[in-house]
Amino acid sequence: MSVETISNLQLIKESARDFAENYIRPHVMEWDESQEFPVEMFQQMGQYGFLGVLVPEKYNGSGLGYQEYITVIEEIGKVCGSIGLSVAAHNSLCTNHILMFGNEEQKLKYLPKLATGEFIGAWGLTEPNTGSDAGRMKTVAEEDGDYYVLNGAKNFITHGKSGHVAVVIARTGELLDSHGMTAFIIERDTPGFTAGKKENKLGMRASETAELIFNDCRVHKSQILGEVGDGFIQSMKILDGGRISIAALSLGIAKGAYEASVQYSKERQQFGKPIASFQAIGFKLADMATKIQAAELLTRKAGRMKDKGEHVTKVSAMAKYYASEASVAIANEAVQIFGGYGYIKDFPVEKYYRDAKLCTIGEGTSEIQKLVISREVLKER
Repeated sequence: MSVETISNLQLIKESARDFAENYIRPHVMEWDESQEFPVEMFQQMGQYGFLGVLVPEKYNGSGLGYQEYITVIEEIGKVCGSIGLSVAAHNSLCTNHILMFGNEEQKLKYLPKLATGEFIGAWGLTEPNTGSDAGRMKTVAEEDGDYYVLNGAKNFITHGKSGHVAVVIARTGELLDSHGMTAFIIERDTPGFTAGKKENKLGMRASETAELIFNDCRVHKSQILGEVGDGFIQSMKILDGGRISIAALSLGIAKGAYEASVQYSKERQQFGKPIASFQAIGFKLADMATKIQAAELLTRKAGRMKDKGEHVTKVSAMAKYYASEASVAIANEAVQIFGGYGYIKDFPVEKYYRDAKLCTIGEGTSEIQKLVISREVLKER
């Protein structure tokens, strides 16, 4: 990594950190308790370039790479996992799908608005009965002249209510046909497109999660991303990059929990000395620090490979799997170090504990990551 790149990363790190400290930290528990997605603050992030990190400057984006993107998500995630998750979903899923597979007209129409925060993006693949088993999706798009008519529902969708535009994958072919699904760009005011139930969640409570419902929703063919039938294949490529963002988010949450634990262990006195001086606590901190280092190395490696255009399916799955599981383990130990105070909302680690768990589920469960990794490993032999 060049000196110039390191310098740029440091500037981006400081910018993201300052934004998180000034505009997010003061409201973290307020938003968490009320389950409020702070739309105005989120759109303000577009003015700082955080909503179009990977989008070229010609589309009003920041024109940066995955190293910078990882840094932004990590710094936001250290303060609030919910906002980090929303930044990740907006950038990696909706915006990146249009960037990677949209035609020039679609890019010019949507990317500038998404990159600057004028539009908030959503992405719809998961359905109530088909989470990891996307090939059995029931949302169907039937051709009708110059339009496709969509019927069905998507669930667990980040920005399902507040999103101005969504990339939605619907079945246009036969069940279980990997070439039988198509991606559509659908604007919020399209007739027949509505938001459903907003989920009441354990963690990530300030990141809005809701249903998308389609009832005879007519979408013009000009809104198709790529070719008819390519939606599932596109989605798998999008998830390769998306898993890097969840690894970065996991890393941020883990660092937030770890840093709070180090500070607390130096301040908390028991038996006349700081608890950091006890081997039981020191060993916990050692394990946490080692897991963070390993997770960061994997995540940064995945980012470098992605920037070079290399095949990242295995390494992104590894990064997401390891970092998310490490984040849960680190947050758990953080609560233990804080003791009774770790279970109280006046202290930060209970929220890291709740937020971390989602990272082992979203954008492919840990079990799916192991399936992906094992298949990739077996291809190499």
